[in-house]
Amino acid sequence: MLREPYHFMSLKEEVSGSWKSCLSCKTVILLDDYTTKLLSLCCKMSDLLAEGITVVENVYKNREPVPHMKAIYFITPTKKSVDGLIDDFISKSSSRYKAAYVYFTDTCPDNLFNKIKSSCARSIRRCKEISVSFFPYESQVFTLNVPDAFYCCYSPTLENTKDKDAVMEAMAEQIVTLCATLEENPGVRCKSTPLGNASRLAQLVEKKLENYYKTDEQSQIKAKTHSQLIVIDRGFDPVSTVLHELTFQAMAYDLLPIENDTYKYKADGKEKEAILEEDDELWVKIRHKHIADVIEYLTLSSLAHLMKKMPQYRKEITRQVVHLNIAEDCMSKFKANTERLCKTEQDLALGTDAEGQKVKDSMRVLFPVLLNKSHDSYDKIRAILLYIFSTNGTTQENLDKLIQNVQIESDSDMIRNWEYLHVPIISSQQKQPRRDRSSEETFQLSRWTPLIKDVMEDAIENKLDSKEWPYCSQCPPTWNGSGIVSARQKPKASYQDERRSNARLILFVIGGITYSEMRCAYEVSQAYKSCEVIIGSTHVLTPRRLLDEIKSLNKPKDMVCIKDE
Repeated sequence: MLREPYHFMSLKEEVSGSWKSCLSCKTVILLDDYTTKLLSLCCKMSDLLAEGITVVENVYKNREPVPHMKAIYFITPTKKSVDGLIDDFISKSSSRYKAAYVYFTDTCPDNLFNKIKSSCARSIRRCKEISVSFFPYESQVFTLNVPDAFYCCYSPTLENTKDKDAVMEAMAEQIVTLCATLEENPGVRCKSTPLGNASRLAQLVEKKLENYYKTDEQSQIKAKTHSQLIVIDRGFDPVSTVLHELTFQAMAYDLLPIENDTYKYKADGKEKEAILEEDDELWVKIRHKHIADVIEYLTLSSLAHLMKKMPQYRKEITRQVVHLNIAEDCMSKFKANTERLCKTEQDLALGTDAEGQKVKDSMRVLFPVLLNKSHDSYDKIRAILLYIFSTNGTTQENLDKLIQNVQIESDSDMIRNWEYLHVPIISSQQKQPRRDRSSEETFQLSRWTPLIKDVMEDAIENKLDSKEWPYCSQCPPTWNGSGIVSARQKPKASYQDERRSNARLILFVIGGITYSEMRCAYEVSQAYKSCEVIIGSTHVLTPRRLLDEIKSLNKPKDMVCIKDE
């Protein structure tokens, strides 16, 4: 588990000496931009207050001195943050705080460490590197918060450049801090592809894991733990990135203007906001359900019953109202345009219709969408891409006609630039074999299953082809993901011991993950209870955002605007 309480508790344990030593007096915590976002994902102000921290400040900003207070600095090891620390203790007579307890998110470079030593060493009571250079997005999802990695890794303008090398090195270091936080030294493997990003990153991670776990307290090399880390390029499954999803979370983020996990709505004639977060138990319970099941769960009649019978549960009722609003907004968009798109998309993605009959003419399936004036250019481009993916590429002549007839010349790079992800647009290649899911119950408009779910299940069942998914590690651990217990295995004494002794599968996708892929981590963990699946990426994608990023790949770097998470 990555989100609160686990991640905040692990962070708190790391700095517990400082918490305890500061409890006797008022305490301030200093954060930079990176750690502000990180801490906000792990805990709330009430959690900090409970630990004796009464003030939260930005290390970059000018502040009034409070010399009677001790200060905890939770910062990144960068020049800007270190300079902020040093400025607070430039001289003993003008120190802003009584003492400093410094915690870096990653290894502090020697030049910055020496600068601290020569400037304010007397004021520092503790200085430690705690390895938390990743963002716990959900309980089983993490990001590195580097959306520009998509451009750096896939743009032809940066191929074989120092910019790309630097991004790869930084991503590898961040992934290692995730493994360290989880106390894992996983066997590292990747999808073997012509592009080579996955292989390159996997090798970097393995090398940095070797260095991180070089020796333990007994000067022994730390052995591989009972876990796997699989690195995948974004082009591995293009279909899941453009398909309209009808599960609640994916549908809401695709169809509604949700920014920074904040949903805006009207209630009682007023504009209101609701944050979609892990602390909302109802959101966590229903976010992966199909929209039809969500609406059945959140009915007005049940709300009215709650209002009458349980007025003390007003907070829970308000949350139900929020999610019912989201569901109704989704359905309004769905009924207006999306419902007609979904059948076309599913038929193209799977190559079969709802009755299981093979689609004989994909263009005939696509054509009504292109003629429909109520669909915007993004929806038409998504449908065209699904047509191209379903036919494993098309001819240059056919592509040119499609772009011209739909009048999307200005956005044509949203289609053409998939070639940079090694997804066939003009050329053709053989389709990947899929797991048989014909016996699984599903809704007619939600028949597609993301490819990454196949990978998760095959990895746990030890069915991944070692040639197609080679290990980068020298000595991959014996994999026991499916739960076959060794006779020599010791009995588990507690939940914490059980969590650590179970297998753990970590997947990292270079260039963004979708909400449907995030959902798969939870579904597979539930189905294979002996293995926890954690998925992560550079950032989280919506279809519209991905198309915008694809479009920018052939532009010069100084003309590209990268949207932060």
